[in-house]
Amino acid sequence: MANPRATDEDLTAKARIRNTALDLYAQYGEERISLRAVASAAGVTLGLVQHHFKTKAGLRQAVDQLVVDYHVEALRSVDEEKDPRKLAAARDAAVVAMLKANPPIVNYVRRAVLEPSEEQLSMLTALIQLTRDEVATLREEGMAPTERPESTQVVSVMVRQMGALLLQPLIDAVWDRLEHGDTPKPTLSIKVLD
Repeated sequence: MANPRATDEDLTAKARIRNTALDLYAQYGEERISLRAVASAAGVTLGLVQHHFKTKAGLRQAVDQLVVDYHVEALRSVDEEKDPRKLAAARDAAVVAMLKANPPIVNYVRRAVLEPSEEQLSMLTALIQLTRDEVATLREEGMAPTERPESTQVVSVMVRQMGALLLQPLIDAVWDRLEHGDTPKPTLSIKVLD
């Protein structure tokens, strides 16, 4: 799978600023990070951040697009499959693997979902649109069932791909605060019902 972030050696200053912003926003939340803090962490001047992104909103849009690009690359990495169930499982696995390999993306999405603001909802809206487009294409190609409403399928796909990773911190926090002896940690199973 291609890496939308590239490596530090390959990065332009613009990409390094955007990647640094993703890391900081994921860790602390966008509202707590100034453009000056991003510039300092990226090793550039505030003027260069403003040159490339103009405003904090411009930088957030670039970070949002990076998150969407990661999802697109994960989906593109899946080999063609004739069996719709195997295709869905492979696509879900590719997105889950990408998210597990990129904790800042998980944390950024988690913040957008749990601390929604109008600005943060733009990234979620972009992921919803990507998923809607993918579901529509799969339905047209006969690779996704058409008995369920498309909107339910979109929710189901997003929950399958991101739900466990977004909820895992809750399970971990609860489990860590319980006396459980040698009992194995419960696993999370999520299902969207019509």
